[in-house]
Amino acid sequence: MASRLPQETPVRSPALLAVRALAASRKKPGFVRRLPKRGRARHGVTIERDAVARYAALCGFADRMGVPLLYPQLLSFDLAMDWITSDDCPWPALGTVHLANRVVQLAPLAIGDRVDVLLQPGALFSHDKGQALNLDLRIERGGQTVWTATQTLLRIGAPATGEAWPGAVGTLPGLSRQAELDAPADTGRRYAAVSGDYNPIHLSALSARLFGFRSAIAHGMWTQARALSLLLPPVGVNAAEVAVDFKAPLLLPGRASLWSRRSAGGADFEVRDARGEKPHLRGQWRLLP
Repeated sequence: MASRLPQETPVRSPALLAVRALAASRKKPGFVRRLPKRGRARHGVTIERDAVARYAALCGFADRMGVPLLYPQLLSFDLAMDWITSDDCPWPALGTVHLANRVVQLAPLAIGDRVDVLLQPGALFSHDKGQALNLDLRIERGGQTVWTATQTLLRIGAPATGEAWPGAVGTLPGLSRQAELDAPADTGRRYAAVSGDYNPIHLSALSARLFGFRSAIAHGMWTQARALSLLLPPVGVNAAEVAVDFKAPLLLPGRASLWSRRSAGGADFEVRDARGEKPHLRGQWRLLP
């Protein structure tokens, strides 16, 4: 069923969003019981061949896999940043981290598709490290929903309200080592160039140290995509779901290992450190009927 779309969100440059993120550091909320329901929208966005190709090459997806399962989330990044740096978000942008992610693709997207990209604030959850919250994302083509995602964020140290965060993925026994994943020093800068996510923690050791990291760290969405490029069918998927919990940052440059247990309709997986001991993320993907 076609939905009533919210008003177009103004396009803001990465420089302006960075200034807004710094200005948002002054926010000092107490307990937040609910979020304003004002959403964000971008209408008539075209799935561009060159943009998809750059993303696919960086993450390891073959051309025959089509538009990668996670690629549509890049189309919502500026909407998420617009919300996080606005007065609708009670917390500062700096110090808010990506805790988990769930994507449901109901139909494949194709090069040249024109879509509407929508964002809506979602539920609040309590977490032992702070306040967790959902941003609900949706992509419509011709008025029909073809792709959705829930991006779960964590505001570290904030007073928490809501039900306890259950995690996106449970324990995954029986995984075996499948592949090695190399993450060169420039991985964060290259992913920033295709995604628009220029968070300083990803760009260089110098900028990452300003925020408490000893070196730059890989984007969690790149790490997830790199794993899926090795786990998804070689011809892509029509309808599928993938969920991940982000566990520990992958320092750059670095090497990680992919562990999985495959089935006919999907796989459980973890990306761990090179020794196979410490998980960077834990996930599951499944084909949908």
